[in-house]
Amino acid sequence: MIKPEIPANEDQRIESLNSYEILDTLPEKDYDEITQLASQICNTPISLISLIDPERQWFKSHHGLGATETPRELAFCAHAIMDPDQIFVVNDAYKDVRFSDNPLVTGNPNVVFYTGIPLVNPDGFTLGTLCTIDHKPRELSQSQISSLKILAHTVVNLMELRKSNIALLKTKRELEARNSELENFAYIISHDIKSPLINIMSFTGLLKSDYYESFDENGIKYLDYLQQSSEKLNAMVDGLLSYYRGERLLATKNEVFKIIDLVQSLIPLLSKSENFKINYPESKKTIKGNKVVLEHILLNLFNNSIKYNDKEVILIDFSFQDDNEYYYFSVADNGRGIAKEHLGKIFNLFANLGIKDRFGNKGTGIGLTAVKKFIEALGGTITISSEVGKGTTINFSIKKEK
Repeated sequence: MIKPEIPANEDQRIESLNSYEILDTLPEKDYDEITQLASQICNTPISLISLIDPERQWFKSHHGLGATETPRELAFCAHAIMDPDQIFVVNDAYKDVRFSDNPLVTGNPNVVFYTGIPLVNPDGFTLGTLCTIDHKPRELSQSQISSLKILAHTVVNLMELRKSNIALLKTKRELEARNSELENFAYIISHDIKSPLINIMSFTGLLKSDYYESFDENGIKYLDYLQQSSEKLNAMVDGLLSYYRGERLLATKNEVFKIIDLVQSLIPLLSKSENFKINYPESKKTIKGNKVVLEHILLNLFNNSIKYNDKEVILIDFSFQDDNEYYYFSVADNGRGIAKEHLGKIFNLFANLGIKDRFGNKGTGIGLTAVKKFIEALGGTITISSEVGKGTTINFSIKKEK
């Protein structure tokens, strides 16, 4: 018996094989169907998907054979991986000096005929073979060999798909870990930053109301700066919390609700000091979806229509329709409008136009980014059109749940 040689690129080959994380995995139907088909095509009792690691050949699928592995030094497949471009054929092992006294020939499983197609991955490494075995001397036709090549290519494709799925799972785990870190970050903000920030805002208000006459002009100016900065930071914190808690909101269960009830429930949450009117259809139509997220989206859009409006009477037109696939929503106002050159960046995180709202505050550049994130997560899209001096219209869709 002649032992198989070791490929010159053995270390890299083994590293490539291990990247599939396939060794010692459970049987899988897709692989088993390939070996079954190989035996049917070639009319042979045994067909194997054999992978060669440093010490053994391990069978991902073993049609017609009870064993799941054999020592590498006995493996026909260990010879076959030496030349990735050649089919390895042994027509009669008893007449071949390399195998005539091999225990796999003289004993179970009595390998006499062997044909192995190298499993070569896209990087050029031969991982093992798709092989078919008989207990008697024989030859395969060219048609049978061509079919085996196709099946071998399918095996490699399955392994590549497995590798891609592994990469996706690792990415998913990394994203889940990152989301967990963001949740912790949000917790720290809400408890360790927001609480003292609210205290600063409260004490600043008390100083201004109770000790106003004790401060000179500069002192009052500094208090105003402190109050404005605290309010801006508070708005930024609220925006960040909303943005990074998005995954939790999206996980909220869908429910059936009336659009008119949702809109009416939001009106009391809007600025009571402003003269605004929301026009909406009196339809009693119900929809099924993520009510919590839709509340967040509409509340943000309604608030923007109020804040960035320079009219004495603020008008907001809300409309809704649907088809077989989507719900469609529209929020239009008679506000300041947005210049065309700014529309392209309106949904970018932390992007603001440097424009103060009707209360004298600048935006955080978070709200619309979160809105877009939620809408796209719900399978929809969002568009904006605007004309300076006349107002802004935002249209968005949400995919219906089947």
